[in-house]
Amino acid sequence: MDSFARGDSAVTSSSRKASGAYFTPEWIASCLTRWVIRSDADRLLDPSCGDGRFIACHRNSLGIEQHRESAARAMERAPWALVHEGEFFDWAASTRERFDCAAGNPPFIRYQSFRGDVRRRALRHCAALRAHFSGLTSSWAPFLVATASLLKPCGRMAFVVPAEIGHAPYAAPLLEYLVGHFDTVQIVAIRKKLFPELSEDCWLLHATGFGGETRELRFTMLDQLPDSAESPQHWVEVSVAEWRDDWNRRLRPFLLSHRVRSVYRTIAQNAETRRLGDLATTRIGYVTGANDFFHLRPSTARDWRIPEDFLCPTVRNGRALPDSELTSKAVNQWVRSDEQMMLLRIPKAAAVPSPVRRYLDTAAGLDARTAYKCRTREPWYSVPDVRFPDLFLSYMSGKKPSLVLNSAAATCTNSVHCMSMRDKSLINHVLRAWDSSFVTLGCEIEGHALGGGMLKLEPGEADRILVPPAHLLPTLDGPEVDDAIATMRAWRHRGVPS
Repeated sequence: MDSFARGDSAVTSSSRKASGAYFTPEWIASCLTRWVIRSDADRLLDPSCGDGRFIACHRNSLGIEQHRESAARAMERAPWALVHEGEFFDWAASTRERFDCAAGNPPFIRYQSFRGDVRRRALRHCAALRAHFSGLTSSWAPFLVATASLLKPCGRMAFVVPAEIGHAPYAAPLLEYLVGHFDTVQIVAIRKKLFPELSEDCWLLHATGFGGETRELRFTMLDQLPDSAESPQHWVEVSVAEWRDDWNRRLRPFLLSHRVRSVYRTIAQNAETRRLGDLATTRIGYVTGANDFFHLRPSTARDWRIPEDFLCPTVRNGRALPDSELTSKAVNQWVRSDEQMMLLRIPKAAAVPSPVRRYLDTAAGLDARTAYKCRTREPWYSVPDVRFPDLFLSYMSGKKPSLVLNSAAATCTNSVHCMSMRDKSLINHVLRAWDSSFVTLGCEIEGHALGGGMLKLEPGEADRILVPPAHLLPTLDGPEVDDAIATMRAWRHRGVPS
């Protein structure tokens, strides 16, 4: 989903996805403002106030809101507050006002939609504050850096944040900024969904003492958020150095016990252990730009007399993968079932036979060549990045990712990862390791939760999975590792009611 909850009931459902605006329950707004307000004189900022649920909690408040109808409702809800209608980053770059505290629920707009002048201003503003975000950042992280910069010395902030703060690479510059500018930084992970209508999980951020710095993050895990006047008073102390060096600037591993993390770190430091990226290259599969046109049923290929040299079997999604090995027998079954699983593969320099040319010139072909991916490549009909890997890796899974031997010389779409071994003799070792509980735990640690209880494993995340030496594998599996896997699955709402 492209957005998460925000204090804005005035926008329509169709515009919420674009603006990152969703309804925030009043009790959460009340809870977060109580965390940061210490006196009636404190000046409170909500940088994206929506319909005013946060600024209504305090008489000395200021809100920024770019949607006119929402800003009007905020003024009605909190008539004592000052509400600026406009774009936050423009306002933040020009205002001289500073605040004792800030609270709210910033818009969560993914990088695909967070673009244009707004993104350029946001990233430029944050870069001037020495927080450097990539072009892949979602909107909420720059929002929080810009907000923090508007606090007075010793200022405080409390915000709803997506659970992506625990794993997304773009969240790391935000956390680096926070630990470099606050005395304390606390992340509150909440397993029960704060906003059940959204697939996106939300956590909370509480930082105090602006102008200071800290060498530790406070990480709190709760099943559900209590209605409290104070932020949670128990936490795991996360060394910033350990967060950086051992866990690739991710907080998700700290959902696990200290002992499990220690075992995992010990194996990572073993001289014989390898990361999967040391043993194999993992890439996404090809993108056709027009799947229905480029993927043919065997009967269609026969009707058009497409030469076999221009066809190859393909895995179109992870559901098509068998448990452990894709064999020629399985592909032959696809053929007998006349499944749409033959890729029309035309190398760039190949002479195009007349049957293929006739197929390209059909109405479907004329339509396909206008699709974005097709019309921007030359020639339009040559699908790039077609690979024939040693192994297929599913990158979205329920229980665990599948690693499947490619014995059928097949290729795959970008719904499946291609894995090519650097040393073919190690294929069996990697497959055996993949079946272990320890590597299953590694997938949970290095991957990340997606909506609906799914686990997603990007190529860079797959590269970090530990592959212990064969003689250690039997010693690593056991009840403790199984419990750790269950814990991680529970946090992504797999198999355990949320």
